[in-house]
Amino acid sequence: MDRSTEKSAKPRKIGNGGGDLLDRLEHATTLDRPIRGLAKAVRARIGPGWVRDALHGVPIGHPVHPPLATVAVGCFVATAILDVTKSDPMAARTVLAAGLATALPTAAAGVTDWSTLHREQQRVGFVHALANAAAVGLYAGSLAFRIAGREKAGRFFATAGLMAASAGAYLGGHLAYRLAAGANHAEQVSHLVPTGWHDLGPISDLPNGRPVARRLGYIDLFVLRLGEGVTVLADGCSHLAGPLHQGRVTVENGEPCVVCPWHGSVFRIADGAVIHGPATAKQPSFETRVRRDGVVQVRPAR
Repeated sequence: MDRSTEKSAKPRKIGNGGGDLLDRLEHATTLDRPIRGLAKAVRARIGPGWVRDALHGVPIGHPVHPPLATVAVGCFVATAILDVTKSDPMAARTVLAAGLATALPTAAAGVTDWSTLHREQQRVGFVHALANAAAVGLYAGSLAFRIAGREKAGRFFATAGLMAASAGAYLGGHLAYRLAAGANHAEQVSHLVPTGWHDLGPISDLPNGRPVARRLGYIDLFVLRLGEGVTVLADGCSHLAGPLHQGRVTVENGEPCVVCPWHGSVFRIADGAVIHGPATAKQPSFETRVRRDGVVQVRPAR
């Protein structure tokens, strides 16, 4: 085989383009110092309570950042359409102002969620936030130029802002769909467990007042015995799959709860309801009963 044939026979490495770039971003440890400082400051500033729960989306059972971001980006895209079609400048200014007004609560919700993510997620989220901050700055400049009557400069800044917002949206999609930030990590388990009651073991094997882990088929369980009663939840926290059985049992409003050891989500033990975020999805729960021979049985709660 001559050299030309040998060269052509070599396997060609096919890159993944943006995927490779995002993989490098996920492991960019140079970002860790500012990330640690900012995340700590956010958690200190927005401490536990109803404000943080509202920013996470606990009252609506869904992260509040994505729908707010959809409104803001929608306004920015509408501004671009109005600019391209040379429609009423007043309409473009109004829509742009609405997008900027929505950007503030969007950023507050986003940075609150970001402060309780894993480090790889935080690295991508940090650059996501920088892109969005650049977009907001450019759009603010665009609105200022438009108010001053400099429509051409306003359209230019809006175009640059849309490019920055598009980059931020791309990174946001990577966070949501590739890194599963904000997704429910404790899907409903009824389809993973056969119907009927299943033996979990003797109640005498369960320590009183201390949660333990047990396994039922494909499912890891959080099991807590309190006296003669046993409560069972799915063990993986719905926020980022933290092991609830390693968490702390506490009391909220007179009801036993468990605090996730990873990011502090609080769930009511009786039914898995979210008491405090960052989790927004309730924890799958199980019905329990104790047979006369002392064997604990469980089945997914209806």
